[in-house]
Amino acid sequence: MYPMQDSAIRRKKACGFCADKVDTVDYKDANRLKKFVTERGKILPRRISGNCARHQRTITVAVKRARDIALMPYTTDG
Repeated sequence: MYPMQDSAIRRKKACGFCADKVDTVDYKDANRLKKFVTERGKILPRRISGNCARHQRTITVAVKRARDIALMPYTTDG
């Protein structure tokens, strides 16, 4: 349809956890988890974050656990 999109070649993002050979994502590491949450508190989808499916599932569980014990906020104030 659009000539600009046909010529653009997108490179697939590599999973940072697979590259670092991390097996489990720790919910207590809030600084690492903040990269995968937007300012409004939404978890970034896999196609944007570049994670593999396995690590995206563990990130989702870790963020929810961190929110549950108040290491991370559900939303920002405002």
